[in-house]
Amino acid sequence: MTEPSFIDRYRTRFDTTWTDETPIDQVRFVVLDSETTGLNPQTDRLITIGAVAVCGYEIVIEDSFDVLLKVAENTSAVTVHGITRDEARGGIEEEEALVRFLDYVRDGVIVGHHIGHDIGTLDAGYQRGWGFHTKNRSLDTMDLTLHLERDGAFAGRPPIRSFTLDALCDMFGVIPHDRHTAGGDAFLTAQVFLRLLKLAARHGRTTLAQVGEAFVETTE
Repeated sequence: MTEPSFIDRYRTRFDTTWTDETPIDQVRFVVLDSETTGLNPQTDRLITIGAVAVCGYEIVIEDSFDVLLKVAENTSAVTVHGITRDEARGGIEEEEALVRFLDYVRDGVIVGHHIGHDIGTLDAGYQRGWGFHTKNRSLDTMDLTLHLERDGAFAGRPPIRSFTLDALCDMFGVIPHDRHTAGGDAFLTAQVFLRLLKLAARHGRTTLAQVGEAFVETTE
């Protein structure tokens, strides 16, 4: 069975892509946020997808993605995210949104706050539609924050105890404008991520592997 052309285009992007040793200032990071109808990636559906690229220690506004999906069921999650049910019914179909996102993300390293849920929900959609999962590397801003805390980057501050995006915005002085929309949260996360990248570079984390390392608690 021949794969759709958009999947073939996507897979080809990984023929030559980032390695563990790629310097972070050469990577195209794609900061992602999605709003969903619930917390179970296997049963819940995407409402919106928002993303913006970070390259060379800059947010690249013109390299961004924002789409509203059609949500047919009568779900309170739609109104929680500030989207009316009429707006949700007027969005694009899930398959079209997922095709567009794959063409947008290419081989970018996906970044997000507790990013596992977003990737899991996207992958569930790709599995339903075409039986495959995304191949992109990913990086969780919370993992990087905790690594930097362990590296001593936040010396003089109280230990991190709150693991929300709001807490990181407060830590770095990022004003939480347009909170709880996919595009807004992606842009907020990108601002936090820029600050984390600069701190990482100052503490010897200059390669993709060093900033993308999963955080594991240790017992002393």
